[in-house]
Amino acid sequence: MRLATRKELLRALVAALAIGVVILPFQTHAEDSPAAGKGPLVFAAASLKDALDTINANWKKESGKQAVSSYAASSALAKQIEKGAPADIFVSADEDWMNYLAERKLIKSDTRFDLAGNRLVLIAPKDSKLTATIGKDFPLASLLGDGRLAMADTASVPAGKYGKAALEKLGAWDGVKDKIAQAENVRAALSLVSRGEAPLGIVYATDAKADPKVKVLDAFPESTHAPILYPIAITAASTNKDAPAFLAYLKTADAQSVFEAQGFKVLLNY
Repeated sequence: MRLATRKELLRALVAALAIGVVILPFQTHAEDSPAAGKGPLVFAAASLKDALDTINANWKKESGKQAVSSYAASSALAKQIEKGAPADIFVSADEDWMNYLAERKLIKSDTRFDLAGNRLVLIAPKDSKLTATIGKDFPLASLLGDGRLAMADTASVPAGKYGKAALEKLGAWDGVKDKIAQAENVRAALSLVSRGEAPLGIVYATDAKADPKVKVLDAFPESTHAPILYPIAITAASTNKDAPAFLAYLKTADAQSVFEAQGFKVLLNY
């Protein structure tokens, strides 16, 4: 095996900092890389963490291969792939960021499909006394009082974009737009409510189900925002021979049942 030179290490570190986030611990040996017999490197929306962690473990038991997953906002992951991050598979929480990569020819379009769906919900801490029925002009600002509404970044992160669109459709956005606690991804928004730092938050139904410290007050009507879909594709730069096999496994009954158990909408027949 050959150790990387100091110049190579420095050059890679500078590149990682330019991307904005060091996605995985820096590796110096070729055999330690995700592509070297350990399965594909998957960049996935933060809301998929619990489901994909379980699926990854099941796939390892079945195939002996280890998929390595990195979770963050879809926007951040897409930008990292654009800058050369070595992902084999990308799973977005909306069509926009997958389209962003497709337009730049950074995915293998023939491998793309919609993996699952989700719902958008309004949450509060488990011990909260607040109640809410979501509808046209519902009094969200009054419910917040002096508190803030936890949301993923409304300008770029899918959960935040869906949430803003829903509030605009319902006539509630103007009353709360100056009371938003914006988080880097939907799981960070969930944490703000779970820790009691925000009295209300907008997250996916699956996020709320995964955290026993929050409760769902109501779900947003699906007519108030674009369909919440998770497109998946192999990246154009991927040479990992196990990436197609992992994609195929995600379509199996075993994998789809995990998504269903986590509260995702199952879109594939199995």
